[in-house]
Amino acid sequence: MTTVTIFGSGNMGTAIAGVVAAGGASVQHIASADDATIMGDVVVLAVPYSALVPIAAKYASQLDGKIVVDITNPVDFQTFDSLVVPAGGSAAAELAEALPASKVLKAFNTNLAATLASKKLGMVDTTVLIAGDDADAKSTLAGLVSAGGVNAIDAGSLQRAHELEAIGFLQLTLAAGEKIRWTGGFGVIN
Repeated sequence: MTTVTIFGSGNMGTAIAGVVAAGGASVQHIASADDATIMGDVVVLAVPYSALVPIAAKYASQLDGKIVVDITNPVDFQTFDSLVVPAGGSAAAELAEALPASKVLKAFNTNLAATLASKKLGMVDTTVLIAGDDADAKSTLAGLVSAGGVNAIDAGSLQRAHELEAIGFLQLTLAAGEKIRWTGGFGVIN
């Protein structure tokens, strides 16, 4: 049985835990301020963007060799008018730089918690887009997601995190501006 460690127990952390648990994985939750031993081979950082660097610094040695999934959208939440990473960059790229011995993936940031929990986006099945440079790591995460009843698509290299974060940013600004519901978002039809 695979163990997935999830930092954060908010809406997204809870929804992701529900998906992977439905697929048979066991889940360990860690509050970001905790001193904890990471049990999972897959570690999901369901925390705000500002918490990535502190977690990476505190747990770097425990994250060596593990699949680390960044779900953040580095949005300026005071103005909702921009991303706070350099142009062309991404939160995931920054995390990969901070954790060179980890297999960093970008995933779940284009999904809203309600669509992960229901596994539906309207009449369309929920799809998780996964970007990363390690094919085996992407396959492992896709397997966990698919086993939990949610579609997964390999979105390419970690460079694609930039575009995924832009999609996440647009989706969040639309929801915050009440142009779409928090149960809505963007879907993929195959």
